[in-house]
Amino acid sequence: MRILVTGGAGFIGSHLVDTLMSRGDEVIVIDNLTRGEIENVSKWMKNPRFKFVEGDVTDIDLMLSIVRDCDTIFHLAANPEVRVGDPSDHFRNNLYATYIVLEAMRVNNVKKIVFTSSSTVYGEAKILPTPEDYSPLVPISIYGACKLGSESLIIGYSKTYGFNSVILRLANIVGSRSRHGVIVDFIKKLLKDSSRLEVLGDGEQMKSYLHVTDCIEAIVRSSENIGEDIQVYNVGSEDAINVKNIAKIVIEELNLDDVKIEYKDEFGGRGWVGDVRKMLLDISRIKSVGWRPRYNSSEAVKLAVRELREEIRNVS
Repeated sequence: MRILVTGGAGFIGSHLVDTLMSRGDEVIVIDNLTRGEIENVSKWMKNPRFKFVEGDVTDIDLMLSIVRDCDTIFHLAANPEVRVGDPSDHFRNNLYATYIVLEAMRVNNVKKIVFTSSSTVYGEAKILPTPEDYSPLVPISIYGACKLGSESLIIGYSKTYGFNSVILRLANIVGSRSRHGVIVDFIKKLLKDSSRLEVLGDGEQMKSYLHVTDCIEAIVRSSENIGEDIQVYNVGSEDAINVKNIAKIVIEELNLDDVKIEYKDEFGGRGWVGDVRKMLLDISRIKSVGWRPRYNSSEAVKLAVRELREEIRNVS
């Protein structure tokens, strides 16, 4: 197949590119490199089945030309930061970017899209583990709102123009090439000062963590089962881990002793405005199509720390 991966030089996107290239697909990547890194896909640059386009997904003329000959779009390009920032950045790079992708598909009669959404669309769910048909969906962050808006656009375009769509609501994905999130934050802080670790919130925030290798397997497996309508899958581990235990794992994996953990609780236990305190996804639906995670949350965190500690040292 000829596949377009938006955000393909980023954390999850580049791992997806590795898998698609290794199985023999023809892959086009578009990435503006504001968050992605060219080094993540550099090994494919001389491969005739690979093409890299440095550009912005919000450029409609560019997207119209790139999408033209593709079979499937994997839409991963986004501002991945959940914390409060400039709302216009989330709107442009998450919601508006999705609109441009869908318009390029419509004009070029491309029918298949796989979209990486987020568990943040559920907000503070009252049912844990949370199933895909949970309602109402009340995101508590701009990031989550834009992901939910993107989902709605994809559903609307699919119903109107006959697209075949997969929407993946991802838990916290961790592993090599990640450049943001709690594990990266903790490692950076401890490399700077190994005597203390500041933790945002009360440390009791508890969420599901999934290693990126498991995530990629879920993305690929779901893409192989694209039907004639819209499919929505939760993608995560089957358990959760709190921030206190993540901090302990990071400290242990960095072989540090006598680290003083200090909690900065300014938002009622949350790490920041928009931080969901508890998240655990019901993944029975995607398990029914043959996928299940190899690692639980604790194992995923440990593996991610081992992968990231040297990467972060090298870029610091």
